[in-house]
Amino acid sequence: MKGFKEFILRGNLVELAVAFIIGGAFATVVTAFTKIIIELLAKAGGAPNFDKFQPAGLVSVGPFLTALVAFLLMAFLVYFFVVKPYEAMRDRLKKEEEVEAQSEAELLTEIRDILARQNGTTNLH
Repeated sequence: MKGFKEFILRGNLVELAVAFIIGGAFATVVTAFTKIIIELLAKAGGAPNFDKFQPAGLVSVGPFLTALVAFLLMAFLVYFFVVKPYEAMRDRLKKEEEVEAQSEAELLTEIRDILARQNGTTNLH
């Protein structure tokens, strides 16, 4: 029983559960957004629906093609509306942290130099 309790209370399990919950909610948002895009495409030139397409009598080919187009559209939307903006924000924050770290290093160097001058020391390294 102790091992089970440790397993349940382990941080990774809780983080994984939260990730699945957030992922499910996010999937709903992406699906709804994809439906909007498909509706716009349908108004512009017809909905990408291949369900009735049956080459050589293969009934499953049409629904597969419809699912493939929906997947590619969803992947496109996620990449350009989630991944790319996230990477840009992450890079911007990383640069700001680097600048802040450099500023702190410069400040510490300046403090060291002032203390060295006050002590009459010329060796700064």
